[in-house]
Amino acid sequence: MVGYAFMGAAHSQAWRTVNRVYDLPARVRMAAICGRDAGKVADAADRLGWETYTTDWRELIARDDIDLVDVCTPGDSHAEITLAALAAGKHVLCEKPLANSVTEARAMTAAAATAQAAGIRSMCGFNYRRVPAVTMMQQMVAAGRLGTIRHVRAVYLQDWIVDPQFPLVWRLQKDKAGSGALGDIGAHIIDLTQFVTGQRISGVSAVTETFVKERPLPAGSSGLAATVDGSAPATGQVTVDDAAVFLARLDGGGLATYEASRFATGRKNALRVEINGSLGTLVFDLERLNELEFYDATRPAAEQGFSRILVTEGDHPYMSAWWPPGHIIGYEHSFTHQMRDLVEAVATGADPAPSFADALQVQLVLDAVERSARLGSAWTEVEPALAQVAV
Repeated sequence: MVGYAFMGAAHSQAWRTVNRVYDLPARVRMAAICGRDAGKVADAADRLGWETYTTDWRELIARDDIDLVDVCTPGDSHAEITLAALAAGKHVLCEKPLANSVTEARAMTAAAATAQAAGIRSMCGFNYRRVPAVTMMQQMVAAGRLGTIRHVRAVYLQDWIVDPQFPLVWRLQKDKAGSGALGDIGAHIIDLTQFVTGQRISGVSAVTETFVKERPLPAGSSGLAATVDGSAPATGQVTVDDAAVFLARLDGGGLATYEASRFATGRKNALRVEINGSLGTLVFDLERLNELEFYDATRPAAEQGFSRILVTEGDHPYMSAWWPPGHIIGYEHSFTHQMRDLVEAVATGADPAPSFADALQVQLVLDAVERSARLGSAWTEVEPALAQVAV
């Protein structure tokens, strides 16, 4: 694994757990972890359960005893590490968003397709797909329980940078992160809604805003936390969006609204999706991630109303390996489910999802949102994933 901070810790927990929870056709060996700071990565290896550590990711790729590379770095290094790993015949798990640009994402998707022909698998880490309630939501929509999809409403709200004195960490720099709230958390609700509805976003009208345009330089950072050196009050420019809001058209005809903000004061990690169809409505709220709200319009009028589905039964998605009904699970379990699906796919020669092609589709939506915002919210079509060739 390359990277050891927030996502590195979440992925490590999942790698440690997956074979202890699920009966899989292969066993995971946590061979090596990589990070730039020798002292910090040595500590991470010991704390997170890795056998060895290095400060050069190329050493991981060169090792014959490593079969899979897990990329948990900032977006500016996703393409380089992933392309090298695939070329070396390694399976790859890459965190979202796939890349910092459409050009990089296309190159990674093409490389993944070439590697796939040689039996090398790749997957992008959109972990919220693996929340049991979200997977069940997708199954209910696919079974026609909502009828024709007419509306999607999706928000992902945080407030961790609302203080203008919070430092200029890498997530606030476009050259490292690609975009701000749009790519960091907006990518999640784009993927989640496309996954659940089975429909893709075809066009958008967007606005983005950077509320605090200059911040103190950090003295140190880890995950979402950072400190400022009081003796060095130097500042730097914020080059990403703090919030993104856009309207969208789904290719199945439905209308959608999306909001991603890291300036929603009081909201810590608030992801909510509502889908309205001709036969009913489904609602998911990450702060109640073991539940779905379901309105079934096919029931007699006197019986209609929102019902609460507690998604903890053994026959609910992923839940058979966990606890008795009613005993809830949490955020970290979504990563364990992600590793379960990936290990099973690699061991059986199946293609895991979301694929790099799925992640490219999300990247194309992010790009359309940014282009629309630059053009004063002009309606902007999402580019096709496959480039057209003129004959």
